[in-house]
Amino acid sequence: MSVAALLCLGTVNTTAQATTRGAGPVDVLYAGSLFEVMQRHLAPAFHLATGYSVEGISNGSSALASEIKGGTEVGDVFLSASPSADQALQGVANGQWVTTFSTFATSPLELAYNPRSRFASDLRSRPWYNVVTRPSFILGRTDPASDPKGVLAVEALRSTAQRRHRPGLLKLATSKANVFEETAMIGELEAGQLDAGFFYAVEAKAAKLPTVPLTGVNLGAKYTAAVLRHAPHGAAAHAFVAFLESRVGKKILAANGLSPLPTVRAAP
Repeated sequence: MSVAALLCLGTVNTTAQATTRGAGPVDVLYAGSLFEVMQRHLAPAFHLATGYSVEGISNGSSALASEIKGGTEVGDVFLSASPSADQALQGVANGQWVTTFSTFATSPLELAYNPRSRFASDLRSRPWYNVVTRPSFILGRTDPASDPKGVLAVEALRSTAQRRHRPGLLKLATSKANVFEETAMIGELEAGQLDAGFFYAVEAKAAKLPTVPLTGVNLGAKYTAAVLRHAPHGAAAHAFVAFLESRVGKKILAANGLSPLPTVRAAP
């Protein structure tokens, strides 16, 4: 569905939902798993509704938090895949970069696979935890030190290993052999370098990757939004968060593999 059509789904006066119109950039530092949704849908719709233009970068949420704290990345808005990344920026000891944040959507953790993999048929017909430990199966995940999804992937492997008595899953949880940057994982899977990998549903939907559910695992992203301290483009920053939390913003999220949540703000 086009950006204009999605805007029309919400209300005729879509700009009033978000903010008054403006011009200029808003620098958004956002979780890599939101790259396609941001580039193809949110950014164009926000520009059409408000006049502001989205700029910024995507990366692992924890890595972005470290870069914000260290001053190597300067932005207006921080979109994270986990509240823990915002909490790492709260308080005097952390530079007080984030005062409050809201959780605006969720997306479950799934196993996406390459349909050309020789293990594809088994993944569709057998429990995932029995397939990924087979010899020569290449399973990718992100680094827990830089990406909350890597933390969840390790948790999924460890909890399933314990519950299903699969020691091979523990080896996968600690192996560093197939750890990738979040923004590179989809490319590695599509190129056939991986048989499968841990992804959020929003990523798999955007890349049109087949998935299987992680049976027995109930984990996923909790996406948050925060206006950063000393945001260079304050008006645009608040307009972007307002648009994200508006009726139109939520329709865009829901149309692209995310489950919008009622706006609830969290303070220190």
